[in-house]
Amino acid sequence: MIQLIIRKGGPADAEGLERIEQACFSVPWSLDSLRRDLEENPKALYIVAEKDGCLIGYVSVWNIREEGHINNVAVLPEYQGKHVASLLMSALIRVTEDSGVKSHTLEVRAGNVAAQHLYEKFGFRSVGTRPNYYEDDGEDAVIMWRIGDPEQREEES
Repeated sequence: MIQLIIRKGGPADAEGLERIEQACFSVPWSLDSLRRDLEENPKALYIVAEKDGCLIGYVSVWNIREEGHINNVAVLPEYQGKHVASLLMSALIRVTEDSGVKSHTLEVRAGNVAAQHLYEKFGFRSVGTRPNYYEDDGEDAVIMWRIGDPEQREEES
């Protein structure tokens, strides 16, 4: 296992996030979009994975009325398959649930079966599709939802 620092991301991370976006997505978020989200969106949370002072992965979420809308999960290709995404998802769920988020949702490419399996390990379930969701190739998106741990919620009641 590689040695990582998992931490909250901030405005100073925008350029590192852009590098990850460029490496991972055919339609990446722009540097300006990332900066605006980090600096101006009070609902946004970024959790980053850092190795030797460089960002190698991140997950971003918007907290909207106790729902965590996960925007991106990305890990540089050379670090994929090394559990970085799992560490990021685990941290994201823990932090957001501690702050009152009761459910999480995301869209994932229909053809990205590996990502779907990752999300299923964290309790996400497919609830439908968004036809022609991705603008680069018209691929469908699978809509997935995760409702927080029902046993934990019962204990809190």
